[in-house]
Amino acid sequence: MPFVNLRGLPFFFARSGRGPHLLLIGGTGGDLRRPETQVAGPLAHQFEVLTWDQRGMGQSYKGDGPFTMADYADDAAALMTAQGWDDALVIGISFGGMVAQELVLRHPGRVRRLILCCTAPGGGGGASFPFHELPPMPAGELAALKVRIADTRRTDAWIAANPGPYRLLLAMAAADPFAAEPGHAEGAARQIAARATHDTWERLPQIGCPTLVMGGHYDGIARPEVVTALAGRIAGAELRFFEGGHLFMLEDKSAYDAMAAFLTAFPAD
Repeated sequence: MPFVNLRGLPFFFARSGRGPHLLLIGGTGGDLRRPETQVAGPLAHQFEVLTWDQRGMGQSYKGDGPFTMADYADDAAALMTAQGWDDALVIGISFGGMVAQELVLRHPGRVRRLILCCTAPGGGGGASFPFHELPPMPAGELAALKVRIADTRRTDAWIAANPGPYRLLLAMAAADPFAAEPGHAEGAARQIAARATHDTWERLPQIGCPTLVMGGHYDGIARPEVVTALAGRIAGAELRFFEGGHLFMLEDKSAYDAMAAFLTAFPAD
């Protein structure tokens, strides 16, 4: 996993697999050193997958000023150029889906087909959970909140009936193995601040490439009604829901088959 210089800034990236070019844009706090943030595994059997630690995250540039959603989208386009990719299939997951919306709107010729997973348009279409509005709270309390909103089936009754799985989920939500690294907290805060400004609602009708919007039935972060609104704003977009919460593809493996089928349906373009 090497580094690349993008517009004068250092970014950590990875390429894996063989096949059509697929740019995978990960979510909030994504770090390629953390296995739980890597969701591209099954796709690497059919595609050459390019992904990276976005600015503020992992081993990439942490910055010394505010970030914008346009910055994240332009980073994606610059990474493609640096890898010699004129265009690519694109999957954006959660925050990465917000970046993918900006990418296709700012650089429409770079995206052949687009999949938006568990994400929101902002503005009139509704936003994902407002993490930027949360007050300071103990790590354990924040972890418990994240576990609950990631899957709305995790009620008090579910927790009482599943103490072992709940403890595991809490530990995963609270884990931050690289918290002591210089710039880690500042980079994470800059990403959350940029996320808070996300709003593509009025521009979404400009998207012209084939688009699939995917969501989880029990997602409390990108709620089903918000995902539905997103799909309805993009001409011709397909909408699919799966049996899971926020990262539904980790629970309902048929989601990967749906992704691959959509991305390889080139004769329909």
